[in-house]
Amino acid sequence: MSPSIPNNFSPDLHLQYYVKPTNLTKSERIRKFLWDPDEQTVLGRSALSWSKIGMFYLIFYGVLAALVAICMWVFFQTLDPRIPKWQREESIIGTNPGLGFRPMPSSDNVESTLIWFRGTDRENYKYWAESLEEFLEVYKTPGLTPGRGQNIYDCDYDRKPGPGQVCDVEVKKWHPCTQENNFNFHKSAPCIFLKLNKIYGWEPEFYNNTRTLPEEMPTSLTEYIAGIAANPANHRRLDTIWVSCEGESPADVENIGPIDYYPERGFQGYFYPYMNSEGYLSPLVAVHFKRPRTGILINVECKAWARNIIHSRADRLGSVHFELMID
Repeated sequence: MSPSIPNNFSPDLHLQYYVKPTNLTKSERIRKFLWDPDEQTVLGRSALSWSKIGMFYLIFYGVLAALVAICMWVFFQTLDPRIPKWQREESIIGTNPGLGFRPMPSSDNVESTLIWFRGTDRENYKYWAESLEEFLEVYKTPGLTPGRGQNIYDCDYDRKPGPGQVCDVEVKKWHPCTQENNFNFHKSAPCIFLKLNKIYGWEPEFYNNTRTLPEEMPTSLTEYIAGIAANPANHRRLDTIWVSCEGESPADVENIGPIDYYPERGFQGYFYPYMNSEGYLSPLVAVHFKRPRTGILINVECKAWARNIIHSRADRLGSVHFELMID
């Protein structure tokens, strides 16, 4: 039996589905993709299709951004801008402070620790003096450190700072290690400044008993501590992180000459613990090399002394090395 043909069958309508598509050139196909006037589409999508997909991505990225913002807000609620989350043993810094020196060589030679100058030539030692001026500027001008000013306290061993207060570091009084005196570079007897790295909450355990001083401590330092301990009125001054600087080899010891320390031979204990108070500045020690031998390289090693400071040259802990070369 032959299939029946619908009464409304039209050969012409049927044939239009088999009409071969018009051959278009490449440029015409591109133009039609960009804008098809017959279908009223842009890039293959109608206005309704573009509005739907645009609304979808707007909502999707809006919700995503809101989730990220909420997560960040919750995360920052666990942080304090002044108190680190990981402290001392739990932190990367650890519990053993390093010792640094100023002035440092130029950034062009970042690996160098050599301080080389000619004391009779102002232009030659100018870089070193100006580097120290820049480093000490925040100590001389309170307004350069945020929050430093009203909370500066005149500290002493029997007058420790209260909450929110910071101790003053009076570098202007450390003659001959002052800017006005060119930090004594012009006399070939330079002043080098030492600074202990800051570790939040770290408290030094002082060598304040002459009977328990370590054997490796330099004789000049043990004698200095004994001289302070001999006077009962100076007992509080024993709460100090002591500092020693000496030549590394016997030849260096012979060439380094006598050394003075300002304001005293160590970092005063009342600066600790460091609690990140507004305006806090680390204590400094100015090391004055009074008569170093000229024309020869002198290797210098400075150490900070406390019971909980370990010395390691390899890891640069508790000590610092630099060289002096004076023409």
